[in-house]
Amino acid sequence: MNEIISKADARMEKRIAHLSSDYAAIRAGRANPAVLDKIMVDYYGSPTPINQLAAVSIVEARTLMIQPWDASVLKGIEKAIQTSELGINPQNDGKTLRIVFPPLTEDRRREIVKDVHKMAEETKISIRNVRREAVEKVKAKKKDGELTEDDLKKAEKKIQDLTDRCVKEIDKLADDKQKEVMSI
Repeated sequence: MNEIISKADARMEKRIAHLSSDYAAIRAGRANPAVLDKIMVDYYGSPTPINQLAAVSIVEARTLMIQPWDASVLKGIEKAIQTSELGINPQNDGKTLRIVFPPLTEDRRREIVKDVHKMAEETKISIRNVRREAVEKVKAKKKDGELTEDDLKKAEKKIQDLTDRCVKEIDKLADDKQKEVMSI
């Protein structure tokens, strides 16, 4: 029984961590190196993340600087950023790239908040699916005679408490991201 609950906990935590990393990649008008995490650069025939090819640092509140360790990859990084869904054109000075994030419009902020809530709801659904699977496994153990009725109720309560805690954590992440996006 405890094994089922701990596996469900690990699966739920993994989904929350994934949501958190997705939120980090959302551009909120400020410079954040995480927005580059999903951008891959063709480096000697293999797709490689920018943070493995260069030092990425925040120069000012809305400016990122990318300094490649191998100067030959500078053009590839620039091209990857231009073709990405960031919608930003980096400035190339021959040695480094600078990415200046323009301030977001009110409409764009509202769109981002909608996306944030949609992502949170999708994560909650996946958490509930984990709960359902865990409860089914516990009920199967009860049916096989491995658990008593009281143990079944205790396990269901633990799984529900775990689900409630994860849903609260998702709501907090979504609210924090909404505040970040809507602040000017």
